[in-house]
Amino acid sequence: MDRNLLSRRWAVLAGSAAMLSACVSSGRSGGGGGYRAPDPAPRPVPNAGWDAWVDGFKGRAGSRGISSGTIDAAFRGAGFLPEVIERDRNQTEFKRSLEDYLNIAASDERVSLGRQKYAQYGSTLQAVESRYGVEGHVVAAVWGLESFFGTRRGNVPVISALSTLAYDGRRGEFFEAQLVAALKILQAGDVSASGMVGSWAGAMGHTQFIPTSYLAYAVDFTGDGRRDIWGEDPTDSLASTAAYLSRSGWTRGLPWGMEVVLPPGFDTGLLGRGNGRSAEDWASRGVRSADGRALAGGSIIAGGNAGGAPHFLLTQNFATILRYNNAQNYAIGVGHLSDRLLGRGPVQASFGPDASGMTKADRQELQRLLTARGFDTEGSDGVIGAKTKAAISAYQASIGVPVTGEPSVELLRLLR
Repeated sequence: MDRNLLSRRWAVLAGSAAMLSACVSSGRSGGGGGYRAPDPAPRPVPNAGWDAWVDGFKGRAGSRGISSGTIDAAFRGAGFLPEVIERDRNQTEFKRSLEDYLNIAASDERVSLGRQKYAQYGSTLQAVESRYGVEGHVVAAVWGLESFFGTRRGNVPVISALSTLAYDGRRGEFFEAQLVAALKILQAGDVSASGMVGSWAGAMGHTQFIPTSYLAYAVDFTGDGRRDIWGEDPTDSLASTAAYLSRSGWTRGLPWGMEVVLPPGFDTGLLGRGNGRSAEDWASRGVRSADGRALAGGSIIAGGNAGGAPHFLLTQNFATILRYNNAQNYAIGVGHLSDRLLGRGPVQASFGPDASGMTKADRQELQRLLTARGFDTEGSDGVIGAKTKAAISAYQASIGVPVTGEPSVELLRLLR
């Protein structure tokens, strides 16, 4: 994998708390799939150290071919953003289960909005598919996970964010390279400095490109002379995403994968992403797709909470999605959402009890009962996010039991 691909993967994950980054927007239950309004843009504060760093950087940028006019325009109004440093140093480290991830990635609201957008931009997506060979529903699914179909593109000034992170030094070399790339974008005239906004980590536009990936893959599909991924029109972003996937090895007509059903007595030693087999081989072993589709060649993984069902057969196109973001849950999320946009149904098999011993139905009941008692979880999607944890804590405090904020079978029993 080249540095651009590695860099983009890092930036997407860095922009996500709990690997739900820029990719999967938080919902009303603090982790569900609903849309919420963007947070206010961070405000710059005076910082003499940042000022001195910028003065030194301007000379380095000039030596890399950036004009003084571009540099001056870029830093006019830019400033040090302490909120960006806080986000960088306090990224949530836990990883959601695949069940939770798919509940968010393919929530009812995301699927509903996605089908509307897929229909609205159908002709554009067909044209993109014709040129780049990447199916429109797959491109639309990336759009859905990265920015909730353009509704959460980010509002942080990119020059301020990248210069703040480069000055801070935790990944100074990486962020300085991104800052130079951002200046090259400005110099090319694709966007103004004031219009170059994105996530706190510098990912931009409808499908969240960082500057080096933009330089490598962004395209002007509309033909207006600008590769515009920031505006309301998603066309250039969608085409740029297709170009990225195409150049990363996408095979048109091959599914990303599918849910499969294993026969009784199946040899679980055959599971795992390193154990690819042909469709004929899997069929001969009694494997079948959950929705009746023809099998494809690939490997099979277990996605359940205890390492069991559901099972997913993953093809080479799944590996291509990983080139866009090298996180297994993300790639399955893109694939599953793309299927839902076509009208296919949710995952059929049960994921089983989670680490707390609760099923999705148990967690949904917990949320409903808490809300009924006045401790609003703002939804009952079965995903335990910040709102649900706050409601649990408040309820626990109200009845005089230790406050943990965590769901449990015992807590559910108390509420019943």
